[in-house]
Amino acid sequence: MITEFEISTKGQGLYEFTRDVARWLNGQPDGVLTLMVRHTSASLLIQENADPDVQRDLLAFFSRAVPRGDHPSMSYLAHRSEGPDDMPAHIKAAMLPISLSIPVQNGRMMLGTWQGVYLFEHRDAPHVRRIAAHFAAS
Repeated sequence: MITEFEISTKGQGLYEFTRDVARWLNGQPDGVLTLMVRHTSASLLIQENADPDVQRDLLAFFSRAVPRGDHPSMSYLAHRSEGPDDMPAHIKAAMLPISLSIPVQNGRMMLGTWQGVYLFEHRDAPHVRRIAAHFAAS
């Protein structure tokens, strides 16, 4: 079973889409869910969904670890044609997962109590991101 999720972003940040995936999986047997973001400047994460400070801190950390291309420490970058946020977005996507495998039992993702599934948008501008989803029954 295959589908695609569309997530509209408003710029850099984490966008939870756990409920969308859970609705799609409802009623499925045991198996494995694979998710893959179809873009080179965004990532996927399983992360805490109880305290919004976690998402803010992750965004702040990666912004400090990989600053915009117009920051003096990033003067070595050659790819600049799509703006100062583009190459740093590619670097962050290379550092973080672009796909996830999640066990499914009785039609439910086997996530921990405080875990959610997130798209991590690395670009400044709004985008429509597509995530391919494949469910394979065991």
